[in-house]
Amino acid sequence: MSQNLPKLTPEMLIPRMGEYIVQKGLISESDLQKALAYQQDQMAKGNHYLLGQSLMDLNMLDRDTLDQVVTEQILQLRSALQSANRNLEQRVKERTSELNEALQRLSELSQLKSNFVSNISHELRTPLTHVKGYIELLVAGSLGSISDEQRHALQVSQRATAKLEGMIEDLIMFSLASKGEMSMKLQKVDIRRIVSLAAKSALPKAEERGVQVLVSAVENIPSVQADPEKIGWVVNQLLDNGIKFTPSGGSVVISLKEEGHNLVILTVTDTGIGIPSNKLKEIFEPFHQLDGSSTRHFGGTGLGLSLVRQIVEAHGSLLDVQSAEGKGSIFKFPLLALGE
Repeated sequence: MSQNLPKLTPEMLIPRMGEYIVQKGLISESDLQKALAYQQDQMAKGNHYLLGQSLMDLNMLDRDTLDQVVTEQILQLRSALQSANRNLEQRVKERTSELNEALQRLSELSQLKSNFVSNISHELRTPLTHVKGYIELLVAGSLGSISDEQRHALQVSQRATAKLEGMIEDLIMFSLASKGEMSMKLQKVDIRRIVSLAAKSALPKAEERGVQVLVSAVENIPSVQADPEKIGWVVNQLLDNGIKFTPSGGSVVISLKEEGHNLVILTVTDTGIGIPSNKLKEIFEPFHQLDGSSTRHFGGTGLGLSLVRQIVEAHGSLLDVQSAEGKGSIFKFPLLALGE
């Protein structure tokens, strides 16, 4: 098939050459129409014919004049292309500069947000410590006797301050993580004990909501390499999250399973409301809640799962999430097992 292709000539690169020749006054419009008609006749006979050849066959142009016209057109096209390239390069430079400025601004805003969160969290911690301390003194009767109604009111306040204290600690941890300053103290950890303590701590809230909390782990599960405080926080957060989104009558199961000879898989499974498949990525966005309306009935800052993933990844692991709307969720990640 390649043998039937016409030979590439400079004239093939020139668009609307007929109009250009007419504009230069080398031929008339009627001459152009005659040449075009002649070209069509030749092509109908199976000949590959260019307009320039037709003009020469009809003695309307000689070869030198045609070559000059083609050369002028090619030079003009080259000049136009160079100009377009210069304009494009300039636009690319300008756009790149704009994007760099936007990225710099975004980085500055992110840093400002991180600094704000860090500063406000630390500033809140001090007065909260005072409030918490005085409430404890009042409940203990150290500042005088109180009635049963007053004690109940103070106990409610105690629970509220404990919740607020937890939120402030989460904000501080998020601030450190976002700045890459969250330190990890990896050591040999009895993960079964951490899971048992977390389950015991979660029982009051689970019973209040009518949710069953179960632990599935053999006694000889090996120890793991982890930061005990932070991995404990992760387990507590995943349990709390499961209980929060599981209706009464449901269950949350935390299990430990040895895989191979060097991994322990920690899994938290709930029978809750689940997560739509198109929303799975959103659950890890900080300060984001899927139920984001002003009337939402699930509390929290929206930092929990974002911090869970960052802590898990800081352990050199990956958090896997499987969920289906209305069918519950499964959160799991591996930890490095250590021998005795």
